[in-house]
Amino acid sequence: MPRRALWLGAAAGIQLRLLANMLDGMVAIASNRASRLGELYNEIPDRVSDVAIIIGAGYAVGGLPGLGYIAACVAVFTAYVRAVGKAAGATNLFVGPMAKPHRMFVLTLVALLMAILPRNWQPSWGEGHAGLASIGLAFIIVGGTLTIVRRLALIVRYLQASA
Repeated sequence: MPRRALWLGAAAGIQLRLLANMLDGMVAIASNRASRLGELYNEIPDRVSDVAIIIGAGYAVGGLPGLGYIAACVAVFTAYVRAVGKAAGATNLFVGPMAKPHRMFVLTLVALLMAILPRNWQPSWGEGHAGLASIGLAFIIVGGTLTIVRRLALIVRYLQASA
């Protein structure tokens, strides 16, 4: 029972993190206090929390630490590509298929499934006992890689059109 409660707590924590991030941006814009410095204070904690949550999933039941580290690198690189594109003059691209909200949805879904599914319904294979967390991390890696390629293509197209 405590394990299920921890998974529910993880799902709630992920969603609360997204809600706080969204409300922070909305308040800054609504109060006309959005600034470039605010962007910096928004982006750095976002990357730290992304890495902590994703690597944590690699160490969770059914996860593989290596997949957690790879997925975290992919997540950071998607944000990096967006930031470099913006610095080069392209628009801020938050497109997916595996942007931050999508990554957090996958991990929330994994946490909810781990909380509600009976243990004998949860897949487990290999020496590391990979399971639902590993499947979620694999989705993040594949989807994140597609997101990186898509963002790069859009940035190149935008910059070539404006040259």
